[in-house]
Amino acid sequence: MMSEDAGVMLVVYDDPSDQRSLSLDETSSTEESPDETRLSLETINDVIPYIGQRFSTHDAAYEYYSEFAKQCGFSIRRHRTEGKDGVGKGLTRRYFVCHRAGNTPIKTSHERKPQRNRKSSRCGCQAYMRISKTTELGAPEWRVTGFANHHNHELLEANQVRFLPAYRTISESDKSRILMFAKTGISVQQMMRLMELEKCVQPGYLPFTEKDVRNLLQTFRKLDPEDESIDLLRMCRNIKEKDPNFKFEYTLDSDHRLENIAWSYASSVQSYEIFGDAVVFDTTHRLTAFDMPLGIWVGINNYGMPCFFGCVLLREESLRSFSWALKAFLSFMYGKAPQTILTDQNMFLKEAIGMEMPTTKHALCIWMIVAKFPSWFNAVLGERYNEWKSEFYRIYNLESIEDFELGWRDLVNSFGLHSNRHIVNLYGLRSLWALPFLRSHFFAGMTTMGQSKSINAFIQRFLSAQTRLAHFVEQVAVAVDFKDQAGEQQTMQQNLQNISLKTGAPMESHAASIFTPYAFSKLQEQLVLAAHYASFEMEDGFLVRHHTKAEGGRKVYWVPREGIISCSCHHFEFSGILCRHALRVLSTGNCFQIPERYLPVRWRRISIPSAKLLQSAPNDHAERIQLLQNIVSTLVTESAKSRERLDIATEQVSILLSRIREQPVSVQSTREISSMHRNI
Repeated sequence: MMSEDAGVMLVVYDDPSDQRSLSLDETSSTEESPDETRLSLETINDVIPYIGQRFSTHDAAYEYYSEFAKQCGFSIRRHRTEGKDGVGKGLTRRYFVCHRAGNTPIKTSHERKPQRNRKSSRCGCQAYMRISKTTELGAPEWRVTGFANHHNHELLEANQVRFLPAYRTISESDKSRILMFAKTGISVQQMMRLMELEKCVQPGYLPFTEKDVRNLLQTFRKLDPEDESIDLLRMCRNIKEKDPNFKFEYTLDSDHRLENIAWSYASSVQSYEIFGDAVVFDTTHRLTAFDMPLGIWVGINNYGMPCFFGCVLLREESLRSFSWALKAFLSFMYGKAPQTILTDQNMFLKEAIGMEMPTTKHALCIWMIVAKFPSWFNAVLGERYNEWKSEFYRIYNLESIEDFELGWRDLVNSFGLHSNRHIVNLYGLRSLWALPFLRSHFFAGMTTMGQSKSINAFIQRFLSAQTRLAHFVEQVAVAVDFKDQAGEQQTMQQNLQNISLKTGAPMESHAASIFTPYAFSKLQEQLVLAAHYASFEMEDGFLVRHHTKAEGGRKVYWVPREGIISCSCHHFEFSGILCRHALRVLSTGNCFQIPERYLPVRWRRISIPSAKLLQSAPNDHAERIQLLQNIVSTLVTESAKSRERLDIATEQVSILLSRIREQPVSVQSTREISSMHRNI
């Protein structure tokens, strides 16, 4: 016997909008047997709810029905509660309904408040389960007294239903893991990839989405952003007082709150003078605890190592914000714009670069594009994903635009991706990322996946998503200083390595004495390959092709008197290193040294201070420093040729250094030299 004694029945709706849009009273409740239910997936019979089924609590009934719904392809929510004495006391009946039950509630419009035109998923679905409280056997329990599984909408497949909000959950252990990742500064996208690897699940199959993680990280935010902004500006002013060469700019909104801030260090400005020809502007990171987009300018130095140029924190990603950031960066660098700039795919940023850096070639970072591939194509391609990725890389590295167009068409046809929106979008932007369209522009090797890893590792050193905002500028400075020290050690290690000459050609030994080991290794690769090519003199230049081929080849133009040589492959324009075709022509023409103009300063054995001095007005002290640096550079080069030489140099330099440190330094001399260096 149901415990429904005479009295006033109270009805409470979990969602008030259901009161007018859904009617599941006693007369409308249809008691159905399992045979009458319509399922979207094959289910085990004992999982299907049935009339008379018993549960110890209404929560147990909810969990049971929720699991059933998940197998069928929908989710549920609590709809209505009925009782005599109020919810939780005289509770006698509960209704659970499909997540698409009811209709969209009418919102009151506010003229001043913008409305989001977000489409509702509700469509008046009548699927439900009703449970009622009974005490027939003494102890209270809940029984199923009504059940309908007819839906007026499509039910989702297993790989789709998991994206419904009801089934997206982040466990406590995953929350702790996410917080730990956030403190290291990695992006949400990287967090997702790491957790997929840890849990051995395919990309996109975690029980939560990137949006869920971002929402969770927002709950970790406990600091007052306004107080933090004040501290940040105070910190920047303090650094400026200690180091006048520290640069920073900021903007305030109409309420005098910090809106945007950018900064750079003296060492960064010096590095940019030599290595600012190609720049990566990475805007894919955020200071998660403050939900602020973070932009980082980096480049590659003459030893192939990342160098930091500047940083910017923005309130939002907009055309106005990006334009301001680029203007601030140019002011730090005395108006000097890079030849090329690599960024993520962002239309606001693309437009801002066109406005503020009209002479700069803008391209998209290939590694930022590839990082999105798992979420874009893994589920679509399944087992063929890796095969597709390999073919994509092959096409990306092709030399001619014609070959790229043919290869792309075959790729799309082979994998059936004609209507895939990501493929359509990538093809529309091909001139910004595919190498055949970019080879006539200089990128310092930053289009390779190898360089992307080193740049990302560099950026991660100073990204800490949960750091105090005021300490972030100092934290970046410490990381940059650490990187500079580590770079000096790696530079010394490169210089101490015995350089192995592979061809015996005079050009090779000439290049080895001028280029850094990193740059020389790139040139040496081309010199070795040049031996496999034949050159044929034509009326307007030379035709160079591989000795095994009877057709094709590259056109090389050489003007010996002016020391000018160029190749149709554009390898020098792209990397700053002469190609095998040009080297073959130089060798054939009895040229024993590489022309001066094809030994770029940015790839030479030259430190930042000495590079700075080369561009300065000559003075006695500066000239003596330059002379000393040239002697040291020659000393390292000559000493590295044998173990015996290295032992002698190490011993003698140690003695010399001890003698130098014994010499007194006056305070007046220190001030004069420091002042002079600031003016250099």
